[in-house]
Amino acid sequence: MPLYSTRRPLEPREKDAFPGYSDLLAHLLFHRGITDAKSAAQFIQPDYVRDTHNPSLLKDADKASARIIEAIEKGQKIAIYSDYDCDGIPGAAMFHDLFRRIGYKNFVIYIPHRHNEGFGVNKEAIDDLAGQGVTLLITVDCGISDFEAIKHAQKKGIEVIITDHHEPPEKLPPAIAVIDPKQLDCEYPDKNLCGTGVAFKLIQAVLAENRFGLKEGHEKWLLDLVGIATLSDMVSLTGVLRKSPRKGLQRLLAKLKISQQHLTEDDIAFMITPRINAASRMGVPMDAFNLLVADNDAEADKCADHLDHINNERKGVVASLVKAVKKLVHERHGSVMPSVIVLGNPEWRPSLLGLAANSCAEEFRRPVFLWGRDGEGGIKGSCRSEGTTHVVELMRAMPVGTLTEFGGHKHSGGFGVLNDSIHYLEERLNEAAVRLNGAAVSGDVSGNGPIGVSAGDETLIDSELSMNDVGFKLHEDLNKLAPFGIGNGKPVFLFRKVVPSSIRLFGKGNEHVELVFNKANGAKISAISFFGAPSEWAKALISNKASNKAASPVDLVASVEKSMFRNRPEIRLRIVDVIYS
Repeated sequence: MPLYSTRRPLEPREKDAFPGYSDLLAHLLFHRGITDAKSAAQFIQPDYVRDTHNPSLLKDADKASARIIEAIEKGQKIAIYSDYDCDGIPGAAMFHDLFRRIGYKNFVIYIPHRHNEGFGVNKEAIDDLAGQGVTLLITVDCGISDFEAIKHAQKKGIEVIITDHHEPPEKLPPAIAVIDPKQLDCEYPDKNLCGTGVAFKLIQAVLAENRFGLKEGHEKWLLDLVGIATLSDMVSLTGVLRKSPRKGLQRLLAKLKISQQHLTEDDIAFMITPRINAASRMGVPMDAFNLLVADNDAEADKCADHLDHINNERKGVVASLVKAVKKLVHERHGSVMPSVIVLGNPEWRPSLLGLAANSCAEEFRRPVFLWGRDGEGGIKGSCRSEGTTHVVELMRAMPVGTLTEFGGHKHSGGFGVLNDSIHYLEERLNEAAVRLNGAAVSGDVSGNGPIGVSAGDETLIDSELSMNDVGFKLHEDLNKLAPFGIGNGKPVFLFRKVVPSSIRLFGKGNEHVELVFNKANGAKISAISFFGAPSEWAKALISNKASNKAASPVDLVASVEKSMFRNRPEIRLRIVDVIYS
């Protein structure tokens, strides 16, 4: 199998279907399933009214909207129960803004404590909300797997509307409405809405029936929160975020020296999202909620400073945890890995294990399951896929009773385990992997073979380019496809047999790598790999430099981006891989 494969070039008739478009843009559009100029125009210039789907296509959306309208008209107390991560918290803030803007005050926001309560709806929270007089509960990004908790709410006189996007179980909770596009009998065409996206569609459904005095289209100002949760819906969410009037978001961007006017999807993914998630991983999730709803400069400054501080704490703790986990993996398995890696320690905090599992899954190219003990003494864990394994299906394939609870997406999930079952978890998961795949996936991961890529791996390249192609014109063309995300990946290019003129490590711990390449006209192109110093290709290049060896040609796999560091625009490359010929 080749180390990388390149998408085929377009035939003349396929290229002719894109009059007025550059050859490269036509090529990229075609391989994203867009085959004519009309579809291309809709993709590149989406329209809110034209291109958003009718919320009534979501199963139970009309039933749920009618119940919410009834609760508002009767003055009933509503609880918004959101997940504690960067998908759920913006959804909670979105409902908060909606209710405030229509003048409805009889509501409460509940975001569970990640360490003490864990994921999803729990009975203790239901008891608390019932005691406050709540009669209607709306979940955001959770609830689809919480059968017992929803049943308990029913007994307490609380009706529940579930909005979620996780994989639904065979038996749904007894809610009055379950809105999840992944339900098999749901007609909504976009199955990849995030949790906040699903909640937004419910708000659309409510306002389609009763606007409560809001001007037509006013709900578009809530899309900045959807944009934080996801960048792949049918609207240009980066554009919405560049206009966001949220004081907390503005103060956080200013603190991070990110220009709101030039905000990118990478800024959200690597700078904003971790700080919102840090609130639940390191402390209280309401801290992130307060940032998003702050309505004065003093509160916004306070929240932005606090989130930045706890995120720095989080980075230190996670770095130590990842180092410990990887050391244990090597000690236990050596160079021959099982199909599924499973490790745990009662001292590990479950709220941080997803980050460590993700790092290990990337390095060892295996699904990774890590567990620790939560604040109640229960065994909870997180799992991440290596990119191909469906971790929820993997957990479903285990014997009934092995896990006390589980849920998630194809590539990430969470789970709970009984004390007596934890000793068999690795064995059961690997047996399940064999049943799903037909054969074990274990193999040599010692690094033999070409530097930077393990044997059998394949990277899909959009097209080949030369360094002479890289510049502002190229970026302008590529940016027409933005925002990038799931379903619209950032274009990846191959630069064949290029020789770096220099290499350097940078960052506080020299954890980042910069390669510099020369264009024919003498201009220099920088290629960056954040946290790339531990990679094999970086070690090899640094070693050659230390030995004064002449630089060898490499195949560079990279995407193109515009940096605004110190407000100076620069077109550079973001390294995906470096492969020795």
